[in-house]
Amino acid sequence: MENKRVRVRFAPSPTGGLHMGGVRVALFNYLFAKKHGGDFILRIEDTDQTRFVAGAEEYIINSLKWCGIEPNEGVGFGDGPHAPYRQSERKEQGIYKKYADQLVASEHAYYAFDTSEELDEMRKRLEAAKVAAPQYNAVSRQNMRNSLTLSEDEVKRLLEAGTPYVIRLKVPRNEEIRFHDIIRGWVVVNSSQVDDKVLLKSDGMPTYHLAHIVDDVEMKISHAMRGEEWLPSAPAHILIYRYLGLEDQMPQLAHLPLILKPDGNGKLSKRDKSGLPMFPLNWSDPRDNTDYVGYKETGFFPEAFINMLVLLGWNPGDNKEIMSKDELIQLFSLERINKAGAKFDPEKTKWFNQQYLRKKTDEELADLFMPMLKEQGFEVKKDFAVKVCKLVKEKAHFVTEFWSLGSFLFITPETFDAGVLEKRLNPQTHGFIAELKNALNDVSNFNAIDTEAALKATCEKTGIATGQIMQLFRVALTGLAGGPSLFETMELIGKEETIKRLNFFLEKNKV
Repeated sequence: MENKRVRVRFAPSPTGGLHMGGVRVALFNYLFAKKHGGDFILRIEDTDQTRFVAGAEEYIINSLKWCGIEPNEGVGFGDGPHAPYRQSERKEQGIYKKYADQLVASEHAYYAFDTSEELDEMRKRLEAAKVAAPQYNAVSRQNMRNSLTLSEDEVKRLLEAGTPYVIRLKVPRNEEIRFHDIIRGWVVVNSSQVDDKVLLKSDGMPTYHLAHIVDDVEMKISHAMRGEEWLPSAPAHILIYRYLGLEDQMPQLAHLPLILKPDGNGKLSKRDKSGLPMFPLNWSDPRDNTDYVGYKETGFFPEAFINMLVLLGWNPGDNKEIMSKDELIQLFSLERINKAGAKFDPEKTKWFNQQYLRKKTDEELADLFMPMLKEQGFEVKKDFAVKVCKLVKEKAHFVTEFWSLGSFLFITPETFDAGVLEKRLNPQTHGFIAELKNALNDVSNFNAIDTEAALKATCEKTGIATGQIMQLFRVALTGLAGGPSLFETMELIGKEETIKRLNFFLEKNKV
């Protein structure tokens, strides 16, 4: 196994939009493959046709593309030597039934003819007997209709008559099952805790338990990373590998920790109320017509999104937090993935985007901001947009906030912060604004340095300290109590607009 080429897969089911937890599974697989010069495959596990959701597969592909974690083989990314990569198409080739039949022939699996009513009756019977976790297993199967309890002739008759059946794994009654997990070390489970998993359904479709094993073997997968929720099923999977004689071809397992709610109480869900998206892109669920907003549409940079995501359950070994994709590839290792769940922190998530925003040039930000300005009805030259971005970016987490932070640069304020007026506006400060307006009108070179000098000169002339007047002056010019540099703001909007605004303020707020 040590010399085996690294081949990993992300294998989602097209049963809905790709939750950020699923993206993290894909991300860890991608980074591991890139780190070792291996292959990253997208396989679509669509064996459960009853849960198929139209548009889900396309959404998965588009999400991976936006995140910049594209597979080099698989659905939507080019056929490799192991196509097809949709399990429904592989089923048509009879791949899975061959393995299921092999397990039946070796007496490690069996036919079960139980109807849904009979299965319900079994569960009720076990619940009445105070069985903590009712399941179809080595004990309960003895009272059910299957090829272990029926005569050989009866089984043959049922099969020839086309009676619906499933194929179940025959789990031994009391046997220790041991396997090694890269993240969790050795795991030991008694087979009495494992149910007889359905391997092949009555419609001929394999279940996940059989299909993913067959595909991992045939696609030569070296490492299988999946969510912690699959850990209870792993012992059954170990048995299937063993009974098929494929233990030497079994991938190394790594069960990833859960992403937890911000309070650490339970698994993060797609309906979490943290105020941030749970999906990479906008997703409209056709099953209940629910719309979910995406990280992309909220204004996140994909590189900030994956940087945040990778640190939910993994760390580079030091306190470093901002890492490019190339750095992540270099630093990533499965051994540094934590066992414990990772709490999702909405504020920290926004902080990551802020760090990437600050790394962008003002020109790059202007290219993103100008279409938003156009939506607001303002078409400006790029050099002006660059100056606006430079002024407002320090307060922003997202480019989508630039308009709310800088709209005063485009629209003359008609209302003024009431709290500041109540606290700061009086005949003396009103007179100061009038005096300052005249001083600014006399400034020939209307830049940030000269306008600041005019304000300081007016303070000295009137005997009013800058601390007493600055907030009121800001409100007079922008309508707001806080914001970016006032002197740079004046330089940007120009002398004419500055004087016009101060005149309007003085006229509207007479004392």
